[in-house]
Amino acid sequence: MAERKPIESWLTDMDGVLIHEGVPIPGADAFLKRLKESGKPFLVLTNNSIYTARDLHARLKRMGLDIPVENIWTSALATAKFLDDQRPNGTAYVIGEAGLTTALHDIGYVLTDADPDYVVLGETRTYSFEAMTKAVRLINNGARFICTNPDETGPSLEGPLPATGAVAALITKATGKEPYFAGKPNPLMMRTGLNAIGAHSETSVMIGDRMDTDVLAGLEAGMVTYLVLTGLTTPVEVEKYPFRPSHIVDSIADLVELV
Repeated sequence: MAERKPIESWLTDMDGVLIHEGVPIPGADAFLKRLKESGKPFLVLTNNSIYTARDLHARLKRMGLDIPVENIWTSALATAKFLDDQRPNGTAYVIGEAGLTTALHDIGYVLTDADPDYVVLGETRTYSFEAMTKAVRLINNGARFICTNPDETGPSLEGPLPATGAVAALITKATGKEPYFAGKPNPLMMRTGLNAIGAHSETSVMIGDRMDTDVLAGLEAGMVTYLVLTGLTTPVEVEKYPFRPSHIVDSIADLVELV
């Protein structure tokens, strides 16, 4: 096997890698400090489309993790970039929060329920039956179905919550139309993120806690992958997948010296 080129840029998932249930994971602050000192391009990625990058910057800073806004890449931003490339200045009916609606406004999209080009489904804590019914009818009338990410559940202090992928499945069942998912594991999210920081996959690393999104996205984008065991995946579960990460480590603390 050909030897990999030296690592010049780093991409990392957020939940389960840097934070867990609103608390920084030990070593996350040291890892981010080392990254900033190195001058190497880096991105913190999240499939959560609820918050804007500015919101996340503020939330993370309150936890003691200072990540510049331009180093945060969300599935909402990846979705907006995809739509801007596909159909500039289009229209969309959106189910989601400020992270998604702001990203679409910023690319010049008009948000409407009157014959939109797209129905765009993102993460929200207040999915309503009325909104889902409207989405079903618009898709049946010809709107194209886009979803920010396929995650079926999300974390909370009380346990797993139904997430975007689960709601997308409901709409698919009602319409017979599968959505296009812009977020991980779609390598599109990784490639647009790499482009945003001027990085290349062959000299980049992806760190994540999930095999089905983080590791798969990094693998399909051609990056070295690190699986950390501080999130949703256990060593036993790794063996259930037909693919493997390049490396498995206990936590982000194990990677500080590699930057």
